Amino acid sequence: MADFFLTLYISRDNIFVMKKFLFVLMTLGVLPGLANAYVERENAVLRVMNKAAGKVQEITIPVNQEVQFEKLYMNIRTCKQTDPFQAEDYWTFIEISEKDSGQIFGGWMSRNEPGQNPLQHPDYDVWLVKCK
Repeated sequence: MADFFLTLYISRDNIFVMKKFLFVLMTLGVLPGLANAYVERENAVLRVMNKAAGKVQEITIPVNQEVQFEKLYMNIRTCKQTDPFQAEDYWTFIEISEKDSGQIFGGWMSRNEPGQNPLQHPDYDVWLVKCK
């Protein structure tokens, strides 16, 4: 069995097979530390579109600081990046409120899946660009 792993590791032709094998191990929970690795970042970069004005702007928001953008108040609770050895993705837990309406969104946003948890607002769209 040890010879199999040594051959798998050394052979350049089998790198794809090795990645597939590691993916199966992570999926089965054999390597749980690798499957959930991420890096905490201090700032979130968001892209905000004002639908009425037709303007798109990128803003940087520090973690745990509320920032006002036009009518929106945004607070980033955490911003995480995948481990450098995995496919690049970013997640943020964000709370968005309006002065008159109160909280209009609270939850996770992912850069690679922006439509999964979107802000549904008649005047604004908000996407996560990256964490830095």
